Amino acid sequence: MNKVRALVLRAPGTNCDEEAAFAFEQAGAVVNLTHISQIISHTEELKNYQIMVIPGGFTYGDDMGAGKIMANEIRLKLGHDIEKFVSSGRLILGICNGFQVLAKTGILSGLSPTGKPLLTLTTNDSGRFECQWVYLKANKKSRCVFTQGIERLYLPVAHGEGKVVAEAEILPSLDVALYYTDKQNNTSAGYPHNPNGSINNIAGICDVTGRIFALMPHPERFIRGTQHPRWQSEGIKEPGDGFKIFTNAVKWAKDL
Repeated sequence: MNKVRALVLRAPGTNCDEEAAFAFEQAGAVVNLTHISQIISHTEELKNYQIMVIPGGFTYGDDMGAGKIMANEIRLKLGHDIEKFVSSGRLILGICNGFQVLAKTGILSGLSPTGKPLLTLTTNDSGRFECQWVYLKANKKSRCVFTQGIERLYLPVAHGEGKVVAEAEILPSLDVALYYTDKQNNTSAGYPHNPNGSINNIAGICDVTGRIFALMPHPERFIRGTQHPRWQSEGIKEPGDGFKIFTNAVKWAKDL
């Protein structure tokens, strides 16, 4: 059986690509780290992969807002390729800056008649960069491929623009895959448990198919027990909480 192939898409300012690639490799995929210019020029083809990953970082320095420039590149230069990729049943994962990119392309929730995304991410309510570990609850009713079999997660966040905001009309139809919680699993807990002030404590969402998933926390930063901040005092847990997100994706993609 051929191995699952995953494409980690990079742009200037991406800085979590190596970690995302390593996580997918550990999950059994063959991974290629590719600059977006190679996809635009078709020197590398999306059709050769079952999974596309947009990792964390600060693409193009977030100079026009987090993820906005890369989102425009994807929407205007790769829109047709992405449509074909999704319609063929393949998977897309966006982590942190990748969530920002997917939201601003409209891939996750669509665009309004004016071309404005119906869902986006903006500056944290705290007004500062948040770098901490958070508790997360998976939504059992979600169609999300990546979170199947997951109940709770403990993962790090690191972002300045992670607050999910959405038009009121789409909130009831959003497929929320992950919620921020406190240690008691309360999905309405405020700051610092919800580190950015996201509406309804949303930490991750997927599209209507369950195959496009975006989240602000970093699962690639906790795939081994020793990456836990208290692994010595609480004992090593193997694998780390984030690893199942990657194994779920690879398992699903084997049938493509």
